[in-house]
Amino acid sequence: MQSPTGETSSELLETVAAMLRAKGERMTAPRRAVLTALAQTSGHLTMEEVVAAVDQIAPQVHRTSVYRTLAALCDLGVVQHVHLGHGATAYHLTGAGGPHLHAQCRECGRIMDLPTDLLTEVARRMGELHGFELDATHVALSGLCLDCARQVNPHTH
Repeated sequence: MQSPTGETSSELLETVAAMLRAKGERMTAPRRAVLTALAQTSGHLTMEEVVAAVDQIAPQVHRTSVYRTLAALCDLGVVQHVHLGHGATAYHLTGAGGPHLHAQCRECGRIMDLPTDLLTEVARRMGELHGFELDATHVALSGLCLDCARQVNPHTH
């Protein structure tokens, strides 16, 4: 099976295992289960969805291990978490492009991946004007997707 990053699950596991070894760490059963769960699913999963997917793969992996594993894989740069509206958090594999921006429709909840450089100018200006370093990959922008916008205003292109 090919993961959303374009690698097969086994290639993904080998790549991450090598990254972990380079840091003096190892591929544990929870790490293997979480990576497999994310590789088998396209899109962005909530914590509960990750826990449920891991339970299907490796029922012996405890929920707490899934939380710790996701945090470790985020620190490693293999998984990205993004905060969605109303406090929810979603997780997904980053792929070769690394962390990127997201938008979430406030009506239907759809999450869209956006180009990493989309807010480069905004980040530059915030730095110049306010000395603020923007991390726009951490939260999803909120708005209306095209389908929902058309329902509100049928003349929307």
